[in-house]
Parts: sequence; C-alpha cells; structure tokens
Amino acid sequence: MDPREPADGESEKEKTDRQLIELLNEIRVALPGAQVLLGFLLTVPFATRFGKVDHTGHVALFVCLVLTAIGTILLMGPSVYHRLRWNKGGKRDVIQVAHVMFLVGTASLALGILAAMLLITDFLFGGTAAVVCVAVLGAGIVGVWYVLPLTRGRAAQVREEE
Repeated sequence: MDPREPADGESEKEKTDRQLIELLNEIRVALPGAQVLLGFLLTVPFATRFGKVDHTGHVALFVCLVLTAIGTILLMGPSVYHRLRWNKGGKRDVIQVAHVMFLVGTASLALGILAAMLLITDFLFGGTAAVVCVAVLGAGIVGVWYVLPLTRGRAAQVREEE
C-alpha cells in the first residue's frame, strides 16, 4: 500500500488533518530540547571560564550557536506558517512546507549538538577525545534519526507488497 494513499475508510481531508496533527506533535517533542540548548549556549560566553577558551573554541561556539538558532527557527517555523495560513486553505501545502522545515531544522540542530559537544569535550579533555566523541555521537544521530527510519520504511514496504 502506498503511504500517500488514504488508509481504509480515511478520506483525503481526514488524512491531511491527521498528518498535520502528527507533524505538529512531532515538533512539540523536538522544539523544547532545541530551545534549552539555545538558551544554554547564549549564556556560555558570560561564564567565567569561557575566557580560557582559545580562538578555535570561540569559533566552535559561534558555529554551534548559529546552527542551533537556525534549527530552533526552522522547528518553530511550521507553527508560524500554519498560523499565518489559517483559514486560507492549502493545508496540504502547510504539511509539505512544514515537513521540509522540520527535516532541515533537525539536521541543523544535529550539527549544533555536535558542535557543542566538540567545544565542551575539547575544553575538558582535549582535541582527540573531542573528535572521537563527535564521531561517535554523529554516527549515532545519523543512524537513529536517518538510517533507521529510512531502512525500516523500505523493509516494511517490501513486506506489505509481498
């Protein structure tokens, strides 16, 4: 069964309504973590020990801050987009735009998390530990957020077609 086709007994309008609700609920899960990370990052430069961080650390913090801000903006974007489109029709468009914002926002947030881990691990344990930590966490993010859902989706689709 094609996932784009309405489920048994579900009209196209019901499917669109369900997809929008599911998307907004997923955003409600992801957004608080992004906001907390962004809030924390905004306070780092004012910490007394931050003065001991070298130029590379300052650049890493800035990159982390920008990526996390972009991720947070994109995760908040679907709600704003939906609200501004309220009662103007085009719910399908809202879902498609919000879907892209969510995926790009979580990718940006992932990079922001990795940059934060690089900065903190380098400060605490040095460059080698930071690279290892970021490589392991990066592999975990790619595996859990992207590879697992994409490969499981294909496997489930093959089983349904058999």
